[in-house]
Amino acid sequence: MTNIAFIGLGIMGNPMAVHLANAGHTVAGLDRSPSRAAELVAAGGRAATSIGDAVKGADVICVMVPDSPDVQEVLDDVFQEAETGTLIIDFSSIRPDVTQQLASQARALGFRLLDAPVSGGEAGAKNAVLSIMVGGSAEDFAEARPLFDVVGKTVVHVGPSGSGQTVKAANQLIVAANIQAVAEALVFLEAYGVDTSAALEVLGGGLAGSAVLQQKKANMLSRSFEPGFRIDLHHKDMGIVTAAAREAGVVVPLGSLVAQLVASARVNGDGGLDHSALLRGVERLSGQAVS
Repeated sequence: MTNIAFIGLGIMGNPMAVHLANAGHTVAGLDRSPSRAAELVAAGGRAATSIGDAVKGADVICVMVPDSPDVQEVLDDVFQEAETGTLIIDFSSIRPDVTQQLASQARALGFRLLDAPVSGGEAGAKNAVLSIMVGGSAEDFAEARPLFDVVGKTVVHVGPSGSGQTVKAANQLIVAANIQAVAEALVFLEAYGVDTSAALEVLGGGLAGSAVLQQKKANMLSRSFEPGFRIDLHHKDMGIVTAAAREAGVVVPLGSLVAQLVASARVNGDGGLDHSALLRGVERLSGQAVS
């Protein structure tokens, strides 16, 4: 069994840390909100009081925080406090170029870093069926694979450092476009008085079916937008997509449009809602009362 420090116990990190503890690993969890460690402690883990406390004696350090500056801040402390040679797994979704810089810094200091962003949302984290796209060395990936298999279902090594974050950016482009399409289809169906529950059921069984449709249709039908993945975070991710595409000289016209629609949802006060609340933007544009 492995001694694990897990830094970041939010919507995604908390169930992941709990799964690792339930699998028999020794897990010390740390979050800016100490109360978030309660479920981990109930599963046999430990609530750490600082990064130094969390990483003491750790074989593996897992990080799951919101954005690039957060990861940089955490790793600055980890590099000072952890034992040289420790494997660091960054489950966060951040800029690929930042990941590459951090991986180079880690190597120079004697650490090993994998970028391993995840997809599947809160449901995927709770059910341990996340899709995990991993960048870094093949040797480090092989060492971490048993831990990935505890929290994920589809686990793939996609290339060197930064590759995981690049694949995650592509994932977020596809997800946002899918959510927007489902939202538009639902508002269209409602305008014609169609039985929307029946309509989405049959659409889900055909070529229009997708994981997005299956996971988000209940939110949209009930107008219940309790966050599984917040629009604020998807706004951050769409910024990564459009910036990285520009740097590569790649044109993403649909991605750019969806990025603007996500930004619009955010400035209209929906940033804290689940990204399925893009439906509210379609209602606004259609001149309807927002649910």
